[in-house]
Amino acid sequence: MTAIAVTIAGSDSGGGAGIQADLKTFSALGVYGASVLTALTAQNTQGVIAIHDVPPDFIRAQMDAVFSDLAVNAVKIGMLSKAAVIEAVAAGLDARPPLPVVLDPVMVATSGDRLLDASAAGALESVLIPRATVITPNLAEAAALTGEDMAETEDAMRRQGETLLRRGAKAVLMKGGHGRGDESTDLLVTPDGVLRFTARRIETRNTHGTGCTLSAAIAAGFAKGRDLAKAVDEAKAYLTAALEASKRLKIGHGHGPVHHFHAVWQA
Repeated sequence: MTAIAVTIAGSDSGGGAGIQADLKTFSALGVYGASVLTALTAQNTQGVIAIHDVPPDFIRAQMDAVFSDLAVNAVKIGMLSKAAVIEAVAAGLDARPPLPVVLDPVMVATSGDRLLDASAAGALESVLIPRATVITPNLAEAAALTGEDMAETEDAMRRQGETLLRRGAKAVLMKGGHGRGDESTDLLVTPDGVLRFTARRIETRNTHGTGCTLSAAIAAGFAKGRDLAKAVDEAKAYLTAALEASKRLKIGHGHGPVHHFHAVWQA
């Protein structure tokens, strides 16, 4: 059987994040990708210019069309800007047998533009987070979800992850990419304990879509039958290599994308 993953997320017209990054990641990792669009964005490497939300009933229609025909193995959820959209996605998931779900709680773009309506944060926490196999907040998103200051130490990252577990998350990957130091450390916080994943921090301006790429790579791992720890480990290795190779890309005038096809394109 062909491994299949579905991304439920917004479109990035610049091609570096959102469903474009997810589909590139799925393809690079040998997984067939399908998509459900939740929003259209007018954006590029310098920022988000406009957002056009897809009506919730059409989001549900896309989900029904995909899941009724494709033997989906895993789901990645990204940008969901409105409470009604979150509820539509949750209803679509509930209509099908349970699948591994990676939820990237996208709240703010790399450029600093807010992507989640303030009124939708409560719906995200109460409706979708409990349905996810793992959520993947960066330090700023974890702080927003917990109502705390942004974690500056691994101990603070662990505590915030444990707070999110108590609030209904099954597992939390606390991403340390926005931290400091020579190493980028992520903590996988689960009811069974904490696993630490480290990689050399890559100095590059090409960081657009890193969160989307990592969560999509974890979903690709699930689609191929990996367990959570293995999926996270392989996803972090893939993202690190994509960041390292990003210097080979000259895209736009702002934060360029990572190199999703670094192992395929000729140097």
